[in-house]
Amino acid sequence: MKLLTKAIEKKLLANNAEMEASAGSLSLKPVVKYFNPTGAATWLISDMDKNGMMFGLADLGMGSPEMGYVMLEELESIKLPFGLGVERDLSFEADKTVSEYAKEASKAGYIAA
Repeated sequence: MKLLTKAIEKKLLANNAEMEASAGSLSLKPVVKYFNPTGAATWLISDMDKNGMMFGLADLGMGSPEMGYVMLEELESIKLPFGLGVERDLSFEADKTVSEYAKEASKAGYIAA
């Protein structure tokens, strides 16, 4: 599965430009949700720079979701059992900001999106 379509890339780059102009991306809604189809890892990504450095909420399935950065290249390179890789949630539509998801995930110990 292609993790980054042209439409998603355009939105992530636009959010990055907005974030740089306003000095913060916590008020942005996530654009895309990635997940490990064989495990508990989930990423809600709100913006990305031109080098593929993405910002968002990450939950690696250890009970401590956190805000941070991940390279698109890293997600694309993950090799999972059965020949699978990280996938994009095709039905995901954010209904709150990345900071609101982070607050909820901190209380719950996982991303519930």
